[in-house]
Amino acid sequence: MTDLKERTASHRVAVPGDVEVAAYLEIARQKSGEAAAVAPAAPPERETVVVLDFGSQYSMLIARRIRECQVYCEVLPWNVGWERVVALKPRGVVLSGGPASVYEAGAPLAPAWVFASGLPVLGICYGMQLLAHQLGGRVSPGAVREYGHAILHEGSEGYPIFHNLPAEMPVWMSHGDQVTELPSGFRALAFTESSPNAVIGNEAGMVGLQFHPEVVHTPHGKELLRNWLQRVCGCRGTWTPGNFIAESIGRIREQVGGGRVICALSGGVDSAVTATLIQRAVGDQLTCIFVDNGLLRREEPERIRTVFQRNLKMNLIYVDAQERFLGRLRGVTDPEQKRRLIGEEFIRVFEEEAARLGQVDLLAQGTLYPDVIESVTAENPAAAKIKTHHNVGGLPQRMRLRLVEPLRHLFKDEVREVGLALGLPDEMVWRQPFPGPGLAIRCLGEVSAAKLEIVRGADWVVMNEIKKANMYRQLWQSFAVLTDARTVGVMGDFRTYNYVVAVRAVTSEDAMTADWARLPYDLLARISTRIVNEVPGVNRVVYDITSKPPGTIEWE
Repeated sequence: MTDLKERTASHRVAVPGDVEVAAYLEIARQKSGEAAAVAPAAPPERETVVVLDFGSQYSMLIARRIRECQVYCEVLPWNVGWERVVALKPRGVVLSGGPASVYEAGAPLAPAWVFASGLPVLGICYGMQLLAHQLGGRVSPGAVREYGHAILHEGSEGYPIFHNLPAEMPVWMSHGDQVTELPSGFRALAFTESSPNAVIGNEAGMVGLQFHPEVVHTPHGKELLRNWLQRVCGCRGTWTPGNFIAESIGRIREQVGGGRVICALSGGVDSAVTATLIQRAVGDQLTCIFVDNGLLRREEPERIRTVFQRNLKMNLIYVDAQERFLGRLRGVTDPEQKRRLIGEEFIRVFEEEAARLGQVDLLAQGTLYPDVIESVTAENPAAAKIKTHHNVGGLPQRMRLRLVEPLRHLFKDEVREVGLALGLPDEMVWRQPFPGPGLAIRCLGEVSAAKLEIVRGADWVVMNEIKKANMYRQLWQSFAVLTDARTVGVMGDFRTYNYVVAVRAVTSEDAMTADWARLPYDLLARISTRIVNEVPGVNRVVYDITSKPPGTIEWE
């Protein structure tokens, strides 16, 4: 530990107010104790771990696994400054994997504050190699590349991360470089046949794992992460739905004050949970607005109004804007432009309705973490834009209303847990996700009233058959897409030249990745037969067997 302090002393950084990192840690501990003594009924202080993303395809999965251990986690760019990190009051730092080699010129390195802070550090794959490289060890190209399964042999009994774990366990490797010389103060804790330093660590709470504990191919990976969180970082696991609700209500009250809020209500669990949290925080200061943009599924506007008025008993305004949205989309074929136009039009409708209500300054919406991740934003500048989400990158640059987004850092399964804790009905909590741009991105090419009727009819059949087969809750999403292709067919001895409908069904945990669902053949046959027979303008049905990646869940 002395060696580590000496090694990092020259890199010590200052936090705002010229308080050093070590002093911050002591102040944070004292404040935590004082808060507990003065107000024992308040929700416990949020325990946070920061994941620095070095370009790994698994960074979001690391965050999910940590949250499954009931510890809050955020993924930040690898070069994030201490000023942003200190505001989160972190208990530990994870260095993710990545495609680079640490010894290459220009390879991303961990910021100096990581080593100066005194916080526990967990390096995974590339992150482990960073620990070795930046603290004086050596990383070299491996004589043998390890990709896939390996058997990890514990070589250091009693180290906290191995608590109650078997001495030998399967792990998932994906690396070409190896740590060939350990930094001062580190020792090898475990090995595989090809990696003598598969796990390294020191007495200051720095641990390196050459394998990936976050993937399902490492069966004991979650337990290993939990050991690091609890036994190295000192986390107790306070990230629970109940604590999130209490914390969110406090934050909303602070943000809203005596002002008024309108909430964009879509019918899904995200906006329902958002509205319920805000109602519990500020009561009648909230007015919900449901906009029928003409891009919804069959009977959906009526069902949404009935469900929300019966269950949530909130102030609800219904706006019929079908012609308005379809007019904006006329002639538009580019999916990114569709999303931007729809996002902008939603905001304009909300601003107009807010003006009718009087003085309204805040707009609440159910933005989730995956929406932020897949859209390039100020808080995620290093992300590659997959697609613009209408409620993130699709928002207009100039907005009169300020945003209230209590779910912005939650995954979908976490939102559902919060919804259940709030007492929302199952039909809201377990409703399959439906995209904000609606059927506009399930009609490939230009959107028209006629094409919307076709996709509505096909979607109705898919939903009906999926529910009859008792598979609705097993699937993340299931729906129909109206392609822009037409094919020749024969119906009633006559030639047809009609549209192709694609059926899409996927399983997923959080929409960041997804696998195509292996629906039974007889179920697919019923769906196909009914769509062709019941939906005018369709003579062919195909089933999409593409996972995410390489595809996305939606087609546009």
